[in-house]
Amino acid sequence: MHQYSAHADQVYASAQSAAASSPVAASWRRCMVMHRLAPEEKRSPMRLSGQEFAAAVERSERLIAEATNELDRLFLAVGKAGCCLLLTDRDGIALQRRGAAGDDKEFRDLGLWTGSVWTEASVGTNGIGTALADDRAVAIFRDQHFLCANIDLSCTTAPIRDHRGQLAGALDISTCRDDVNDATLAILSQTVRDAAVRIELNLFRSAFAGARFIMVPTDTASTSALLAVDRNDLVLGATKAARLALKLDDYRIEAGIPASDVLREQQGEAGEDLLEAERAALLRALSRANGNVSQAATALGMSRSTLHRKMKRLNLH
Repeated sequence: MHQYSAHADQVYASAQSAAASSPVAASWRRCMVMHRLAPEEKRSPMRLSGQEFAAAVERSERLIAEATNELDRLFLAVGKAGCCLLLTDRDGIALQRRGAAGDDKEFRDLGLWTGSVWTEASVGTNGIGTALADDRAVAIFRDQHFLCANIDLSCTTAPIRDHRGQLAGALDISTCRDDVNDATLAILSQTVRDAAVRIELNLFRSAFAGARFIMVPTDTASTSALLAVDRNDLVLGATKAARLALKLDDYRIEAGIPASDVLREQQGEAGEDLLEAERAALLRALSRANGNVSQAATALGMSRSTLHRKMKRLNLH
């Protein structure tokens, strides 16, 4: 009880301080001022009814489908270490869960179960709610939680974005193990961020099936910075990382912009674009025909002599 009392006093002192500038203290302040919560309050996460949960699952059908394999792989890596995995939607609703049967009772008592709502408004500062509120990956270690009832819990969460770079949900690893330390949590944090990125890429590729994907060079060498491009080199979509790197938004994408323009590839003089397009078309045809000029000419719908003239003009001999 003294432990809980000391934690509540710390929360009140930090949240009410004008110098509460750390992300955790800022979250504590939101919980008190915006959500009218008290740290000593005995409170479990809100739970949806069966009908409400079914509706939430239906709304996030694509997210669940693209995350399932990643959840299974991640659980194989951390499940035996006493960890629970949750996949939530953007409203903090737990849609999918992975956990060892022997740990189920403890996690269920804490509310780490499907149908629970892990927003800050529901249960105070926590990995999922704070990651969604701050729109960034977070790790909440034991007494960084707002509620006294959750100070034995450690969790690390990464947001998941859809094909337009908008928040779609979150992926969380939680544990109640006593031997978890900062180093262990750092490893789990990187693991969950990597898994969240793979889910994002799954969502992106499925949204633009049949497109060509181009990796965008970034200062951080991020593997999540991708463009989806059609056969005419027009950008169809861009991940959040690519949007930030190239200063792209929905308006520019919907207006139709060539990938070569956003990637600032070297531009030729007027008329050269057509020549380059023709050269590329001929090279593709010749490559598919293994260099056989007659077969390439047939595929292009022209005579062999015409193809030879074009090849000579474009210096392809």
